This record gives sequence, C-alpha cells and structure tokens, in this order.
Amino acid sequence: MEYAPDEVGSMYRTLSGAVVPRPIAWVSSTSADGVDNLAPYSFFNVVSVEPPTVMFSPLDTDERSKDTTRNVRETEEFVVNVVTGESVEAMNETSATLRADESEFEHAGVTRVESERVRPPRVAESPVNFECSLYDTLRVGDSVLVVGEVEYVHVDDALAPDGELDVRELDAVGRLAGSFYSYTRDRFSLERPP
Repeated sequence: MEYAPDEVGSMYRTLSGAVVPRPIAWVSSTSADGVDNLAPYSFFNVVSVEPPTVMFSPLDTDERSKDTTRNVRETEEFVVNVVTGESVEAMNETSATLRADESEFEHAGVTRVESERVRPPRVAESPVNFECSLYDTLRVGDSVLVVGEVEYVHVDDALAPDGELDVRELDAVGRLAGSFYSYTRDRFSLERPP
C-alpha cells in the first residue's frame, strides 16, 4: 500500500496506527467559570528539558472545539496527569462527551487534589502530575499544539525509591489505535553506543 496524503480521505488511521505506543496526557483544566475538566490526549510528548515543557494536540475546529483548549486559552494553566494500569478505566470514562458545565471528575469518579502552583486540580489516582503554565500554542491544520512549561512536579514516592523516578516502577499505559492500548510492563534494555 502506497499513497499520497491527498489521495485518501483522512490520514488518522495510518498515523495513529503506526506511531505507537503514544503516551497519554490526562489533562485537567479549569474554566474561567470554575468548572473542572479532565480529558485524555494521545497526541502528547515532551518538548524540551530546559525549559521543561510538554505538549499535547487536541482537535480544535469551529464544529469540534474542546473544553480543554478553551480553558487553557482562558486561564493559561493545566495539569498533565500520567495514566497507569490502575487509572485506565477512569481515563476512558473521561473521554465521554459532556456539556461544558459538567465535570469529568464527577462523571468518572476521579479524585481531585489541589495543585501547588496552578488553579486546575491534579488527579489523585495518577502517580505523576505536571503542573503547567501555557508556554505557547500553534495552530496546525484542524488541531492546536498546546505547549506548557512545567511549573511543579508530583511523583509518588513509590516510583522514586532512590530520589529519581524509576521507569521500571511506573505502570504507564500507551495509546495504540482504535480501542487498543498497551502497558509498558514488557521492557528491555539496550546500551547506547559511544
């Protein structure tokens, strides 16, 4: 199978099926009116270490604007919560389509915890949380790239027995395509060449 992007209706299945597994940003935000929102985004990654920045990219058109995007634009704050095997079902529940005045925290039975530096709450069920201020946005086609500077980090002590996050202790979940996800439990190590 070979084709140019303009020869097919959408590249979504190819991109989301080949770029796997993708980490999931479980983004909590708060509207200007004080309504907390929680939604997962699998177009997510690290941007830079200095300054520490992360990005996620939601669909954002006139017909399909996300509450998260609007909240981040209005308040310039959000929290990225890491999804694990224990929280994956709740994360899936927060992808339901709710009215803007309804909170996914209540809908999915997710526990709020007050953040240290930003207004949006973090997810208690997540062992790693990045409190972020808006660094910049960039429109890319029908999506918007949201870049956040990490202002404060929470890591469950069980994941950092020696004072640094040990990836072997983090039961992160990644997004594949369609309704498929993956665990990061099956790991291997390769030494980087000099």
